[in-house]
Amino acid sequence: MIYQTTKDKIASLMSQYKKLSKANKKALSEIAIAEIPEMVYNSNAIENSTLSLQDTEQILIYDKIKKDYNLREVYEAKNLSNIMQNLLNNPNQALTIELILELHQILLREISDHIAGRFRSWKEWVRVWTHMWANPSFVNALMYELVDKYNQNKDRYFLDNIAYFHAEFETIHPFCDGNGRMGRVIINQQLINLDYPPIIIPNKSKKSDYYPLFDHYTKQNKYDRFTETFALLLMESLHKRITILTAKKIIPLNQRAKLNHQNINSTLNKAKRQTIAAFRMHGKWMIDQWAN
Repeated sequence: MIYQTTKDKIASLMSQYKKLSKANKKALSEIAIAEIPEMVYNSNAIENSTLSLQDTEQILIYDKIKKDYNLREVYEAKNLSNIMQNLLNNPNQALTIELILELHQILLREISDHIAGRFRSWKEWVRVWTHMWANPSFVNALMYELVDKYNQNKDRYFLDNIAYFHAEFETIHPFCDGNGRMGRVIINQQLINLDYPPIIIPNKSKKSDYYPLFDHYTKQNKYDRFTETFALLLMESLHKRITILTAKKIIPLNQRAKLNHQNINSTLNKAKRQTIAAFRMHGKWMIDQWAN
């Protein structure tokens, strides 16, 4: 799990965020919409999509589709963007089986309509490398149990609850396709429903900071590393919004380090640990020029 000091820091940042949100609802909405292409790019890239961030922006913002784009990947980008718009427009949606199936239907629309919006069943086994996911005969029951458990565990720290759900969801692998992207969608549905901003799990560090978390869970039945990762990403998301709403000037982190004669690698490590108010935009670490 995470230390109380981290919980207190998240609570403090959330308090600042809520105070700022009262007079900046429109701005916060625009920030969330503006980061959808980056969120879509990263989630699809984790699943090995060949579209770059620039490609994704061209498709989602300008509706420009080049002849050499993989058509499936174009639909994946558009569908995932539509889901995020849905979640942002309907923050009060409770997590239900019906909602999960509805979002999955959108995710695979025009891609694999025959398996969209339904769980695996009968002989629809799924294997990833050497790991076999849940028996399809029990997927439906396992998912109902998982959603019920998430909704009933109100006393558990919210990030622990989200982390456990994500680890179990991916272990069940309830769909024939789209499990990774749906799992990350649900993380943000849960955060948004609790009035927190969404997070972006970066593709760049998936092999070092994301994939190993599943191995840790399946071997040791511990989801604490998911909680730690989500805590860092949530602090980064809060820092981003607070900084955009309060900073006079935002500059690249490496530029800030040079101006203050600081070691760049040391400063970067602080950003990754969220001990400074840094955040990523388009894959580059940024910070308030005058932040402490």
